[in-house]
Amino acid sequence: QVQLVESGGGLVQPGGSLRLSCVASGRIVSFNDMGWYRQAPGKERELVAEITRSGNINYSNFVKGRFTISSDNAKNTFYLQMSRLKPEDTAVYSCNAEVAIDYDGATWWGWGQGTQVTVSS
Repeated sequence: QVQLVESGGGLVQPGGSLRLSCVASGRIVSFNDMGWYRQAPGKERELVAEITRSGNINYSNFVKGRFTISSDNAKNTFYLQMSRLKPEDTAVYSCNAEVAIDYDGATWWGWGQGTQVTVSS
């Protein structure tokens, strides 16, 4: 069983920064795909940033130049560094990953529980 746990959310003023972490625990060989999503009240969940298994990094247009996704495979952790935050970035941020759980191709896919990010003065 694999579990993803996010941390790092909170209240920040416009223009401020936060770093979200997503730690994977359990039977993990490596990350395949990993990503951050967000859902604001009354809106659908949307992709924020992702690292694909081929190593490509993709950002949604609304965060390009402000957010950075990165990973530390030795720590089974990936991050979302958020800078120049805006009130419209307020949402529940959730991490998502596909993880290799053995060397024979078995994988696990799932979500963390989410962390609230509120950008307000």
